[in-house]
Amino acid sequence: MPSDRPTVLQIIPRLDTGGAELAVLEITEALVAAGARALVASEGGRLAAEVTRLGGELIEFPAATKNPWQMYANAARLEALIREEHIDLVHARSRAPAWSALLATRRARRPFVTTYHGAYGERGRLKRLYNSVMARADVAIANSQYTGKLIEERYGTSRQKIRVIHRGVDFTKFDSDKIDEARLAALRAAWGIGDDERVVLNAARLTGWKGQRVLIDAAAKLARQSSLDNWVVILAGDAQGRDAYDAELRARIESSGLDGQVRLVGHCADMPTAFLLAHVTVVASTEPEAFGRAATEAQAMACPVIATRIGAPPETVRAEPKVASTDITGWLVPAADAEALSSCLRAALELSPAARMAIGQRAQSHVKENFSVVGMKKSTLAVYDELLGTALRETLA
Repeated sequence: MPSDRPTVLQIIPRLDTGGAELAVLEITEALVAAGARALVASEGGRLAAEVTRLGGELIEFPAATKNPWQMYANAARLEALIREEHIDLVHARSRAPAWSALLATRRARRPFVTTYHGAYGERGRLKRLYNSVMARADVAIANSQYTGKLIEERYGTSRQKIRVIHRGVDFTKFDSDKIDEARLAALRAAWGIGDDERVVLNAARLTGWKGQRVLIDAAAKLARQSSLDNWVVILAGDAQGRDAYDAELRARIESSGLDGQVRLVGHCADMPTAFLLAHVTVVASTEPEAFGRAATEAQAMACPVIATRIGAPPETVRAEPKVASTDITGWLVPAADAEALSSCLRAALELSPAARMAIGQRAQSHVKENFSVVGMKKSTLAVYDELLGTALRETLA
């Protein structure tokens, strides 16, 4: 039984950018607010300073290693850390450190939680074994119904050990009322956007499965097949060392005659403003998104969404034929289908201001009702309570 102030350790390779990294910060904040001690083991990164700012404790740890011998050595380090810091529960958010955490928690007899953040590819038995660690916890948190079903089907995990907790949107940040014209103007200037230009936004790191190629091809079709003007496509995301892919995209833009109309702008630090500035947000993933937070964050800013009809986006974007045309918050298209994406882009760009506003308002209400970060925090703390016999969820305001 933990003390009155339970200690929870989250472990993640690095704290740069992404849904798993943001979830670490959000749960750190929730634990501190509930009166618990929040530890994070990581190699650091862009968001590392946020852990201490939120009241957590950052422990430098070689959590990113995939070397089997080092992972085994990490298990001994973690076991020692568990005992020294009186850690009551370990929550792993990535596969490599999860193996170390599994061994350490079993030896130290502590509860072990994982969050299945990605629809991990499985090519061969070795990769399947490697991925399976995320289903070996006392409780495996799935970030969508899609992911929960994946865990159950792949590993035969009992539904009793799976908790579906959708990613949440922080409405203190994603609040259109808090964004003034100065922030919008600054981002327009940074991206070279004219006051009358409509922005088609793709907010994703530059990697092949995020579908930037498909979006460029769809934009080329739209430019050829319609007389619509005053629109630009913004690809906002880091290459993260994928320089060859970055160069390939630039060449594709040039060969499609879209220089200036499709722009790679790198990492965007102000995503609430970006989604508010956008006329439509595109989630063009060609492989299933385990959740896809861009879709919910865009809707929170009253921005309609076009997403591919695979993975979790059908859970977050209300689209035909599942709902009536008067109830949509966006559109769903087949993956890797530039023609279908081009048609939806045209539909979005042809919306009257009133029609677009109606979709945006429905989108905003939909996300506030179903995908709040407060709800995600409470549901996660409820998992900890279940395993520790505590009442952290009730303490969280």
